[in-house]
This record gives sequence, structure tokens and C-alpha cells, in this order.
Amino acid sequence: MDAADEQRFREFVSARSPALMRLGFLLTGGDQHAAEDLVQTALAKLASRWRRVETPEAYAKQIMYRQQISWWRASTRRGEVVQATPPELADRDANHQSELRMVLRTALARLTARQRAVVVLRYFEDLPEQEVARALGCSVGTVRSTAHRSLARLREIAPELAQELEVAK
Repeated sequence: MDAADEQRFREFVSARSPALMRLGFLLTGGDQHAAEDLVQTALAKLASRWRRVETPEAYAKQIMYRQQISWWRASTRRGEVVQATPPELADRDANHQSELRMVLRTALARLTARQRAVVVLRYFEDLPEQEVARALGCSVGTVRSTAHRSLARLREIAPELAQELEVAK
């Protein structure tokens, strides 16, 4: 990478790191350290291919999706299961949006990595089912059924999100 490419890469990292961190945070179920690792891995792989990549953000996101699935597959072979318990929530008040974000983060953490990836890509990234399937390396039918089961599981885990989840239907 020459100096001009390095400068463009640094500008990309500076401009897009917050958005990539948010995506990483969602994909990892709210695990800050895992999200940082995910973004760092994606940026390292992107840097090695910087000259050949036409759309760096899309490429970085694709790396993140696939890396998260790869880590999930590796952890299932080891038998690791990460569980988070939802926090006790007070009655709705002025902090309702903050509480919803906390509940959503906790609920997402309780989904499997594949379910979380489908929900994040489909509803947070607003990708069509075909693109989600392509990103995750599965069929459109798998995306549809996983999304359906994931939303049902989210309704079960966090009933307080029911109204927000109705919009996603």
C-alpha cells in the first residue's frame, strides 16, 4: 500500500469506524470487546485488499458478517453458550427509549449468532432477504424461517418489545 492508499484507508477508518462498531455491537449481542475484535479483524482484512476493493464499507460489513458466523460455528464446536439475563426494568418513564435499547441488546444477546445476524442484517441494516442469504451463505428460505423464529423468540424473551416488533413483521 503506497502513501496515498494508506491515507485513503485511514480516512475511511476514521469516518466509518463508529458505524462499523455499532454493527459489530449488534452482531455480537452487545459484547463490546467481541465487537471491537470483529471490527479490527474486518479492517485488517480490508487493509490487505484495499487496492482491489471498490466498495470498502460493503466489503468490511461482509467480512464482519462472515467472521461472526465463523466465530459462532467455532464456539458451537467447543460447546460454549453465552447467555445474558435481561435487566429488571422500571415502569415506563422519560428514559423509555434507553430502556428499550437495553432490553433489545439483552434480548439480541440471548439469540443464537445466526438468529442475531439475520435480525441485524434484515431489520437493522434493512437488507433484502436475498442479500442476507448471500451474506450468510444460506438460502432465502433459511433467512425467512430464521427471521420468523427470531422475532418469535424476541417476543418471548422481551414482551415489552412487542409493539416495536410488530413494525418488523
